[in-house]
Amino acid sequence: MNAGIDAHVHLWNRATDPQDWIDPKTMAPIARDFGPSDLSEMLAATALDGAVVVQSSNSLDESIRLAELNSAAIVGRVAWVDLTTEVEPQLDQIRENAAVPVVGVRHLAHIDPDPEWLMREEISRGLAVLEGDGLCLDLVVREWQLPQATRLAARHEGLRFVLDHLGGPPEPGQDRSRWAMRLRDLARRPNVVAKFSGLTSGLAPGSWRAADLTDTVTVALGFFDPGRLLYGSDRPLAELGGGAQLWKSALETLLDGLSASERARVFGGNAADVYSLF
Repeated sequence: MNAGIDAHVHLWNRATDPQDWIDPKTMAPIARDFGPSDLSEMLAATALDGAVVVQSSNSLDESIRLAELNSAAIVGRVAWVDLTTEVEPQLDQIRENAAVPVVGVRHLAHIDPDPEWLMREEISRGLAVLEGDGLCLDLVVREWQLPQATRLAARHEGLRFVLDHLGGPPEPGQDRSRWAMRLRDLARRPNVVAKFSGLTSGLAPGSWRAADLTDTVTVALGFFDPGRLLYGSDRPLAELGGGAQLWKSALETLLDGLSASERARVFGGNAADVYSLF
């Protein structure tokens, strides 16, 4: 199926899942609920067909609630489970009333109190379960955690890893050399792909242009190539940087040198393959 896919969006209802990390003053554009209708509107505005909904907190209850959302706009879900304990029963709970498949798991390792969470031996069995079920592990890490991610990917060669937000590159104008070196090492693992996502979520609207992201996108293309890169809006967080439409338009400009088939891979084909959608 040749569909346009947004590989990274979030939905939340703050009455059940508060999202306490949202500062209502500095993050006013996202200090509200975002549901399936908002997602459908965003996909129509960005000319895409469906999206992968990614968990927003390390909460099994949130993952269960997200799995129950029934919308044609949602083609897969990346859930949270506690990988340090029995994974199968948790996945069963999420899948029990799921409207669409669970396609992966993510843990917010970048804010975990344990800076070495990715290296914990206790998660090995949980990762083996993901591999056996054909699920991916989404990696949300800071730049300094990229070496840990590389070692983890080497340790679990049969598991597909999806690097969110290109591993947190520095903002435009800052030194990218250390990030690039660490991203290169991770990209050498054939079981790792990466998302063009979150690159404008931390930038103020009007403070950036597509050209400001040229170096970051060029580095990622050089290491992963178009066959291992996925587009993600990171909405609602994309609203903090000017919106999903602005980000997608910028990325399309930056990828103008690719062939039509390569762009189709980035904007949907790779996500469909990586997450076994449809």
